[in-house]
Amino acid sequence: MKTERLEFTGHDGATLAARLDLPTGKPAAYALFAHCFTCSKDIPAARRIAQRLASLGIAVLRFDFTGLGHSGGEFANTGFSSNVQDLLQAVDYLRQYHEAPQLLIGHSLGGAAMLAAAGQVEEAKAVVTIGSPADPEHVLHNFSHKVTEICQQGEAEVQLAGRRFTIKRQFIDDISASSLKDKVANLKKALLVLHAPLDETVALDNAASLFQMAKHPKSFITLDSADHLLTRAEDAEYAAEMISAWVQRYIDVSLLPKLMNAPEGMVRVSEADPDSFTQDISADGHHLVADEPAGYGGHYLGATPYQLVSAGLGACTSMTIRMYARRKKLKLEHVQVDVIHNKVHAEDCESCTPDAKAAGRIDRFERQITLIGDLSDEERRRLLEIADRCPVHRTLEGEIEIKTILQER
Repeated sequence: MKTERLEFTGHDGATLAARLDLPTGKPAAYALFAHCFTCSKDIPAARRIAQRLASLGIAVLRFDFTGLGHSGGEFANTGFSSNVQDLLQAVDYLRQYHEAPQLLIGHSLGGAAMLAAAGQVEEAKAVVTIGSPADPEHVLHNFSHKVTEICQQGEAEVQLAGRRFTIKRQFIDDISASSLKDKVANLKKALLVLHAPLDETVALDNAASLFQMAKHPKSFITLDSADHLLTRAEDAEYAAEMISAWVQRYIDVSLLPKLMNAPEGMVRVSEADPDSFTQDISADGHHLVADEPAGYGGHYLGATPYQLVSAGLGACTSMTIRMYARRKKLKLEHVQVDVIHNKVHAEDCESCTPDAKAAGRIDRFERQITLIGDLSDEERRRLLEIADRCPVHRTLEGEIEIKTILQER
């Protein structure tokens, strides 16, 4: 995945800052992402969702609304309607330089704005909201203690998420006059509503209202214990995975980049995030994620490389035992293999050769095998012997050649 920084003109002529997250190869489709109220295009949740969609072959445009983030213009002069206009400007940009978005995604108030704009994007096939209010006016609760002052004085300074913003009466008048009921009812696009039951910013009943307003096809997925901003990496990743899986029912991603579609017999590993260590793994149509713990600079969104090696050994061991038990008709009900990997001093290795001990440290994989079933002591002993016949076990113990070739692109 690569990211391009770009700019386009907003509703009032201000320059809006944007990022276009692109898959490797020709995009199968384009998506537009709208951030939450007073947030920016660079919040972790937006980036994670864009990365996951890019790995699926969908390019994602995310931008800062007028007066926010790196975009120009005055936030104080904006409102809900101007946000909708900014979204339509972004759609026009994609139409002119790439292609119109088929997928529209909005977080919080950005989701409400996206629902308001969606009817004017004929090419869009699907809309996703994340923690979005059913009524745009809901946002006023963020500064409810200032609403009277704003209405009387014309404007007031409010503090939101630790930052100060000027809110004018025109903002309140505009958002109070905005309604989503008819727009959602006449959406004529697939809708996915994502919401966390414990969301303290936008209550869950908003998701229920949106779902009731919409006509089929519509779906709802709970984000469990996530907070409103999806600040935990695992929550953002879960939302990204759910969106990626759902959208394939409505958008053709058959143009998925060949980089992600590994040929038969090959495992392909591709960087998901150049700013961390997250890796996408493709193997005969199956998808895995590899990563490193936060202490090593990763997001820990998947197993570490050594954990994957251990998993390969454990899986092969369990399969080998099951295959033998099935052939011999043993009463084996369940197999569990726990694998522990460590770097140990070679001198502590009882079975190592003198040459191996001279190497200093070696890799030790300890397998703890649990066999459940009506088995005799002799059958258990035999199954333990069979475990050593696991092909991955033999590969790890045997002589290995690793050949590295630089591929030309």
